[in-house]
Amino acid sequence: MAQISIRIDDTIKNEADSLFSELGLTLSAACNIFLRQSIRQQGIPFAITIDADPFYNPANMKWIEQSIQH
Repeated sequence: MAQISIRIDDTIKNEADSLFSELGLTLSAACNIFLRQSIRQQGIPFAITIDADPFYNPANMKWIEQSIQH
């Protein structure tokens, strides 16, 4: 079995460990899930956006601007 080593902020690691522990997973198992899903989907298995808040998507912003003008 292969082993990888990555550098990650201590706070992020601790928060991830806590979250995955509540889910019954180890950090290693969670990373394996991520890698397997990436392979299955042939990409990152979730949307990567500049602004993760859906409120600010272009369609909603257009609607807001139009409603302000009326």
